[in-house]
Amino acid sequence: MTTAQPTSTAPYPAPSPPPAPVPPGVETRRVAVRGVGLNVAVAGSGPAVLLLHGFPHTWRVWSHVIGELAEHHRVIAPDLRGLGASARPTDGYDAGSLAYDAEALLDALGADTASVVGIDAGTPPAFLLAMRRPDRVRRLVVMESLLGGLPGAEDFLAGGPPWWFGFHAEPGLAESVLVGREAAYVDWFLRAGTLGDGLPAALRDAFTHAYTGSEALRCAFAYYRALPTSARQLQRAVAAGRLTVPTLAVGARPVGRALERQLRPVADDLTGHLIEDCGHIIPLHRPRALLALLGPFLAA
Repeated sequence: MTTAQPTSTAPYPAPSPPPAPVPPGVETRRVAVRGVGLNVAVAGSGPAVLLLHGFPHTWRVWSHVIGELAEHHRVIAPDLRGLGASARPTDGYDAGSLAYDAEALLDALGADTASVVGIDAGTPPAFLLAMRRPDRVRRLVVMESLLGGLPGAEDFLAGGPPWWFGFHAEPGLAESVLVGREAAYVDWFLRAGTLGDGLPAALRDAFTHAYTGSEALRCAFAYYRALPTSARQLQRAVAAGRLTVPTLAVGARPVGRALERQLRPVADDLTGHLIEDCGHIIPLHRPRALLALLGPFLAA
């Protein structure tokens, strides 16, 4: 049974996503998780792999890797609460609540254990799930994110956090100026996250649709507004114990090895890898390089 904590209900359903290519063998379904309806992509069979995306993404950030992973695994890739086609609750955007969501999703789909892969905003909840429930996380993969204020990222943060962190964190500000300009704003992150290469039009449009409208933006920025709470949760977790799950930390640009350095003092079994000439959105920018790392690590 899950130890997940209760959460608020979701008064705002998300709109249906626009038509966009779905990788062969992938189906999407609605799964009720802690009072919130999550849109979940599933594929394949075998040991479960749970994929947690970030901003401004949906489950489709895994589009270029999900097919190969599904050859040997049961892949579970949700839209996180409030994002994509998942429902939009009023709260629960801190890393601890998202970790409970992930655990409850495994319960709902009958997966006793899973390897957990997180990128960007999906990394802190993936880490907390592994810290809280190492019995349920076989292996952990974390990418292109920081774990709150844990030591190790001082060089990366020497000039302060990225500019959009403060912009997104100010309650009500970002959504008040971005409605009607979502496409250009989202595309800036997609291009920056692929070192200027950009994404195929169908994927770009799917991400833009997911972050269009004041409610979609409110939920996206709620993740940033919850960062102080998430940071306290991360600090409490490392003060209470160590990360015992075998872990792979993957860096690219701009985070590089900062996440690996944060994990090194608290992890018992850590492998770090830096993918060269790769932007922040690793699964879409360099999927072959990522699969070359994931395949043997998840199979070990």
